[in-house]
Amino acid sequence: MDGVLVIDKPSGPTSFDVVRQVRALLKVKKAGHTGTLDPMATGVLPICLGEATKVAGFITEGDKAYEATVRLGVETDTQDAQGKVTAESAVPPLTAPMLDATLAPFRGTFEQVPPMYSAVKVAGKRLYELARAGEEVERAGRQVTVYELTLRDFSSDRLRLSVRCSKGFFVRTLAYDIGRALGCGAHLEMLRRTMSGPFTLAQALPLAELPGLAQDRATVARKLLSLSEALSHLPSLRVSAADAARVTHGVPLEAPAMPGRIRVLGPDGTLLAVAEVLKGRLSYLRVLA
Repeated sequence: MDGVLVIDKPSGPTSFDVVRQVRALLKVKKAGHTGTLDPMATGVLPICLGEATKVAGFITEGDKAYEATVRLGVETDTQDAQGKVTAESAVPPLTAPMLDATLAPFRGTFEQVPPMYSAVKVAGKRLYELARAGEEVERAGRQVTVYELTLRDFSSDRLRLSVRCSKGFFVRTLAYDIGRALGCGAHLEMLRRTMSGPFTLAQALPLAELPGLAQDRATVARKLLSLSEALSHLPSLRVSAADAARVTHGVPLEAPAMPGRIRVLGPDGTLLAVAEVLKGRLSYLRVLA
């Protein structure tokens, strides 16, 4: 069973818990996710099965979209609702113009400091490992891009936001930074991922439905997205049957100039490789047998 199964992750389990459940139910040897969702978060979690695990690293590069609720007036050590409260403060009276002005600096490209409770590595250690040991270390800012940040609604102490951003962006930290900008503190109360690269909620299978489908492998197979579909954000180059055999043996074929990474497809549309065109020839980043 090769392809990507898009799961609608419920709140509670970790992304690794979901992978383990999918692997056990479908009885597949190879399975992995394409980008962690926090246990509290719900929504789009693409799971790579079989040969798709070989291209998982290329799938993670896509943009992400979220619906989020920010609770104002309360900060936590994890920057979300699962953490311990570290500070509380009165929330100032909110107005739409005031909030628009507050959100404006968080649109576009800027540096974001990752939270201590995250999988980012510093000096070879995960930040969450250091945080659980009671340590806080200096973290360098990382360049991120927010393509869209929309205020959907607000009340006296909550904001409802839609966010479309680059990979590596922490919505938890956005909530924290908004709270600091307003002078009252904040944390992320709810997060739902609605898009991850080419994958959307419309394609997602609720995790609770998977046990009922697991015995019908044909039905599950129809819900899988092919490797080529999973990398549909990359431009494609289709080759002949004769050249397809050369690609699978790593022969650097001549190719027209194309920017960035590309999908190399066989005559039937099957993904053969991920490559770049360098000096008029294919330079392979991953070849699929």
